Amino acid sequence: MAQFAETSMGAIFQNRARLYKDKTLVRFKNKHGLWEDISWNTLNEMVRDLGIFLINKGVQPSDKVALFSPNRYEWWVADLAIISVGAVNVPIYATNSAEECRYIIDNSDAKKCFAGTKEHLEKTLKAKEKLPDLGDIVILDDIEKPPTGVITLKEALKQGKAATNKDEFDKRLKLINIEDVATIVYTSGTTGNPKGVMVTHKNFVSNVNQVQSVDPDFFSGDHTFLSFLPLAHGLERTLGYYYPIFLGHNVAFAESVDKLLENFQEIRPTFLISVPRIYEKVHSGVTAKVAVAPPLKKAMFNWAMRVARGNLPYICQNKPRKGLFAVKYNLADKLVFSKLKVSLGLDKLHAAISGGAPLSASDAEFFLGMGIKVLEGFGLTETTVVSTATKPTLIKPGTVGPAVKDTIVKIGPDGEILIKGPQVMKGYYKNEAATKDAITEDGFFQTGDIGEIDGDGYLKITGRIKDIIVTSGGKNISPQNIENSLMASAFIEQVAVIGDNRKYLSALIVPSFIALQSWAREKNITFSIPKDLISNAEVLKLMEQEIAEQTKDYARVAQIRKFKLLEKEWSQATGELTPTMKVKRKVINQKYSNEIDSLYPAE
Repeated sequence: MAQFAETSMGAIFQNRARLYKDKTLVRFKNKHGLWEDISWNTLNEMVRDLGIFLINKGVQPSDKVALFSPNRYEWWVADLAIISVGAVNVPIYATNSAEECRYIIDNSDAKKCFAGTKEHLEKTLKAKEKLPDLGDIVILDDIEKPPTGVITLKEALKQGKAATNKDEFDKRLKLINIEDVATIVYTSGTTGNPKGVMVTHKNFVSNVNQVQSVDPDFFSGDHTFLSFLPLAHGLERTLGYYYPIFLGHNVAFAESVDKLLENFQEIRPTFLISVPRIYEKVHSGVTAKVAVAPPLKKAMFNWAMRVARGNLPYICQNKPRKGLFAVKYNLADKLVFSKLKVSLGLDKLHAAISGGAPLSASDAEFFLGMGIKVLEGFGLTETTVVSTATKPTLIKPGTVGPAVKDTIVKIGPDGEILIKGPQVMKGYYKNEAATKDAITEDGFFQTGDIGEIDGDGYLKITGRIKDIIVTSGGKNISPQNIENSLMASAFIEQVAVIGDNRKYLSALIVPSFIALQSWAREKNITFSIPKDLISNAEVLKLMEQEIAEQTKDYARVAQIRKFKLLEKEWSQATGELTPTMKVKRKVINQKYSNEIDSLYPAE
């Protein structure tokens, strides 16, 4: 029998730790470069010791505690300790600046802060100069001689272990009300200061149960997740952390996004939680390698991809392959798909889950065709991430599935997606006006996204209201659909469609340089750096053809009239992408204003 009523993720963790004991819960790479396992019991011991430390440092129920760190198992320890003693976790993206850190700590009224590394500690200490109410800072890394007011996690755990009031942990956990706020997540907005989304224990508990109800059998068994998305974001926190805990699965922590392929090959995960950008990069990377492969290998791959397209009705509708096609598919799998999956470290993958933004149909179909089930969902930070989820037995590339259990998803009069359910946030912290604007009187959260629902109840995202381009001719155009279509080209890595208050649409394009370089060599085009390619007449002609081919089904008003090739990939480090790899359109418009203006010469 469960020891705790499962009304919080802290309680659920305690019940699962009691059940799984010495079974591996998390894996991480230690300083010697070796993968190390931590059991449920060991992690729980750390959670309890840290929880007691926080209690003895004066942390009260509903107090806010900031967590400023990259992904690591200690993030889990800190989070579970905070929420289990009734406090509120305020996560901060590991890539945030000192000023962004200061704003979040100040706005959330956080009284303590966990800092991951020396770099995060330095940013926190800089922010603390303007935060008189911020108390202790706990650094997760083990450093010698911490500054005044800073304590290492190792020392905090030691103090918690030595304390005599151990029963206070369970008392605090049992006092948590399911309606209490568990976390305040600051949205990574591109305009103005971020808003603090209040997510309750009920929101989280409801959401993991809702995900489980999509197909309980499909998610059963022993599984390994690989954690690499920011834990500060709801997608990783709910699906890559709380959900594995709920199910009793184990999670390995990737070293970094840069070492993702290497970690895939080492861990060989069975579940993958990712944003579309990762799937795009894997797809384009494979395509680029094939472009420079010997003719025989290239021909074999292209044949296998034709077989993969034929496999879509079978995998998407969960039907067994039969007859001659089954023979062809098995041969393609033996010669191409199985080897490709092994090289990517995806040979044991049970399913890949995509969220955070719509995944293009071409990227989804690439994985589906070779037998990897790609399941899309939809939600926002304000809806605890999952509001719709694709069923493994009916996959429709280009859609994000039907509403999950106990959830109503409908389309408003202006095409906006509206959501009502137990996963909808409590509101924005200290911002009643924004809460009132976001949630209708009858309880529907206004997502700001535009969509449509088909006969099976599957939702399709067609755009975002704030991103809608209104041409000078008064035509409303959603750029996301056009961008997804353009990125189906093997030669296009990233794209931003431009045209708001302009006479026609144009595009800023970052080419897939690996594929483009291969093509250029085949055409005997000389180049030494990317800049040589983006100004080459033959390359520009190729891009014109690719744009025309990928947008041929769009109305004339949605055609790209002009484009500009850029030599550097957009990234979070250079400011064009959010921590979840979405394009920051305002930054793009400002940063590349000269390039954009050149596409609209004065008449």
